[in-house]
Amino acid sequence: MTYTYEYPHPAVTTDIVIFTVRDAKLNLLLIKRGMDPFKGSWALPGGFVRMDESLDECAKRELEEEAGLSDVYLEQLCTFGKPDRDPRERVISVAYYTLTPSEGMELAAGTDAEEAQWFPIDELPSLAFDHQEIIQVAQGRLSAKMEYSTIGLQFMPDEFTLSQLQTVYEQAIGRELDKRNFRKWILSLNLIEETGKKFSRGAHRPAMLYRIIDPKSVKIIR
Repeated sequence: MTYTYEYPHPAVTTDIVIFTVRDAKLNLLLIKRGMDPFKGSWALPGGFVRMDESLDECAKRELEEEAGLSDVYLEQLCTFGKPDRDPRERVISVAYYTLTPSEGMELAAGTDAEEAQWFPIDELPSLAFDHQEIIQVAQGRLSAKMEYSTIGLQFMPDEFTLSQLQTVYEQAIGRELDKRNFRKWILSLNLIEETGKKFSRGAHRPAMLYRIIDPKSVKIIR
C-alpha cells in the first residue's frame, strides 16, 4: 500500500533494557553492534518497527533475534526522540525494560549483533546512540518499583538470609537500606518464613535462613 503525507514521517524503533542480578550485583544485557552506525560498539538490543507489527511485537522480536531471549515480560518505559539521537535519520525510540532472573538463560547473538553479554551496571562500556540516557531512566524506574515490590524475591535460592535478600534490593535500588526498616517491611508481608536452620560464615554470628512460603505470591516487574 502506498502512503502520501503532507509531512515527512520519522522512523520508529524499540530499545530493550534487561536487568538481572548476578553474583549479588545488578547486571544489564548489551549487544555488540555488527553494522554501522557505531559498528563494534555496545548497545541495547533493539531495532526498527516493521509496518505489520506492534511496538510490543517489535521489542520481543528484536530481543530474540539479537540476544536469543524469548518469553521475557517487558514493560514499556519511555519514548526518546531527540532529533539528533540517530545519525542515519530522524528516529524515535520506544524503550522497554524488565528485571528478570538470568539463571538458565542462554544468550545467542544474531542478525546484526556480533555478541550478547551481561555487564555489571557499574562497569558498562561506552554505548552507542543515547542508550546511556535510556539506561539511566530505566534504572530510576526500577529503583522506584523496588521500593514497594516483592520482585526481589524471585532472585533468591530455596533458602536465604535476610542480609542476602537486602543486598538484592540495594543493588536494584542503587543505595544502602536501613537494616532494621528493611527487615520490618519484608517480614510484615508474610511472604517468607524461617526454616529453622542457620547460616554461618567465618566469625560472624549465625544468621537465620528463610524460604518463600508461596512462590506464586512473588510479583514480577508488573
